Amino acid sequence: QKTSDLKDGMRKVNLDAIVLTVGATRTVNLKAGGQSEVADIVVGDETGEITLTLWNEEIDKVVVGSRVNIRNGYTNSYQGKIRLNVGRFGSLEVIE
Repeated sequence: QKTSDLKDGMRKVNLDAIVLTVGATRTVNLKAGGQSEVADIVVGDETGEITLTLWNEEIDKVVVGSRVNIRNGYTNSYQGKIRLNVGRFGSLEVIE
């Protein structure tokens, strides 16, 4: 799939993209209790770009310029923008 194909509510998203920006890591309180680290990463391909939300140890895997392979991700909408998520059943692999 390409970033231009992604729409809100998609499942089983597979995307190869380049990391364009890495946002600041922030700490959030979880509904189930405890805290997690979260960061917004912008990834893109030749068709466009999308925000990818990463959690905890996934954040440290990427730097600007990394080529990433997202498998079995999903999309949702937050503040009117479509976002890509790896989720519990997905995977993020850094190719280079």
